[in-house]
Amino acid sequence: MIYAASYVLPISSPPIPGGAVAVDNGVITAVGPLKEVLDVGQRPVVELPGSTIIPGFVNAHTHLELTHFPAWKVHKELDYLPKTYVEWIQQVVKIRRSLRPEELELSVREGLRLCLESGTTAVGEILTDFSLAPLYRSAPLAARLFLEAIGHDPLHCDSLLEKIEQMLSTMDDGLLRGISPHTPYTVSARLFKGVQDLTGRLDIPKAVHLSEPAEEATFMHDSSGPFAKVLFPTARWEEYLPHPMRTTSTRYLDDLGVLDQSTLAIHAVHVTPDDVAVLKKRGVTVVLCPRSNDRLFVGCAPHHLLKKSGIPLAIGTDSLASNDSLSVLDEIRFLRQLAPDEFSAEELLAMATLGGAKALQIDKFAGSLEKGKRADLLVFSSGAAGEDPGTVLLEHGKLEQVIVAGERYPRP
Repeated sequence: MIYAASYVLPISSPPIPGGAVAVDNGVITAVGPLKEVLDVGQRPVVELPGSTIIPGFVNAHTHLELTHFPAWKVHKELDYLPKTYVEWIQQVVKIRRSLRPEELELSVREGLRLCLESGTTAVGEILTDFSLAPLYRSAPLAARLFLEAIGHDPLHCDSLLEKIEQMLSTMDDGLLRGISPHTPYTVSARLFKGVQDLTGRLDIPKAVHLSEPAEEATFMHDSSGPFAKVLFPTARWEEYLPHPMRTTSTRYLDDLGVLDQSTLAIHAVHVTPDDVAVLKKRGVTVVLCPRSNDRLFVGCAPHHLLKKSGIPLAIGTDSLASNDSLSVLDEIRFLRQLAPDEFSAEELLAMATLGGAKALQIDKFAGSLEKGKRADLLVFSSGAAGEDPGTVLLEHGKLEQVIVAGERYPRP
């Protein structure tokens, strides 16, 4: 099949007016002007006048287990608006503890559906309940599963590491492996080092929530604030409360030796210029989640500083516990409004596709329209004419078709 449109945006190369993408057995076999693609071989042509084709979106940070969170708040009689970040964490924990396995499974299935319908063809998923992994194997989209590691008790941490290693050894090629040491304040140094050793041996990426709320900066500096007064007692970690460390989350992780090119730093809202220099030096990728940050009132990532430093950037929606949708398009449109002079349309689309694919280490088959890659295509109606098709798409484009591995995904 050949898909021909007014524009093709390969992302890895300049836009192609009157472009086309040839697909065979779920793989891209040619990309270029329609005449050149037609020369590759005789195939049926799907004409898409007035449309733009781009690669499938890569959502680099999700928690699909929490997709039904808005409904759970009501059903579990916990439908209140937390006043602080710690209160939000407590609300999430209360709801998670009340859930039955079948509720989590339905929530994941709904999350997968919402991702695909909105054009996401690959995710970086934080997996808290490891038993849910088979759901991702049967999904059309690609999933890098980051098994969550959290805790301070040494015995628990050692047991958890063994469980994670065993789980990783049983995951087949249909699932992409990773580990997520939760945060610098919820994971012990011992567990961080164990995760680093494991990811190094297996050559897999890791994702850590970094410098999301201001309370984290306070805690990492002098072990005070709501994390010390509320979070640690709630988790029964009082005996593991550290002495004042006089550091930042980034410096702390760097001192542990866990920052490298395989690291995804999620959020990075309260990072200092020195932190950014460290992240750049270590080759860390930052995953921006602007709507979640806005919803939880934690602040705004230093976009100008991150971009100026040349740190690789990707986009994540986080979960519906802190967002209104799982749409990557909604996310980059929001970021464009939030930082109108910081990112061009081309840069935003790259962050939402190839940037995420590189972060998840799946750019060999995802993130751009290139020969040999999986045929994940999005077809947008342009809605208006303009010199820059990326800008037109962000301002007026409407998603019309989602094609995953060469197969059209049914949308309402």
